[in-house]
Amino acid sequence: MNAMTALTWAIRLIIFSFLVVFAVQNTDPVVLNFVLGQAWQAPLVIVLLAFFVGGAMLGVLSLLGVIYRQRREIARLKRAVDKPQSVISQEPPPVA
Repeated sequence: MNAMTALTWAIRLIIFSFLVVFAVQNTDPVVLNFVLGQAWQAPLVIVLLAFFVGGAMLGVLSLLGVIYRQRREIARLKRAVDKPQSVISQEPPPVA
């Protein structure tokens, strides 16, 4: 095992240990009050994890439009490159 792999695993272990200690220290129950009198009671660490996961999912969903647009543009550019040379030479030159 090389030094970089050992360093990576050491950092992962430190982060995991920090998260476990954080979770153990934050087990107090909290109550989230929603509209229409709905309430949800859960340990603080679960509530934090749920909102973290929700935020990550919203971030991924916000990128889907950009990714879809980029893939369409890449496909269009690949089709333009694959055109026969005779079709490209018949196009009028750009106006300056």
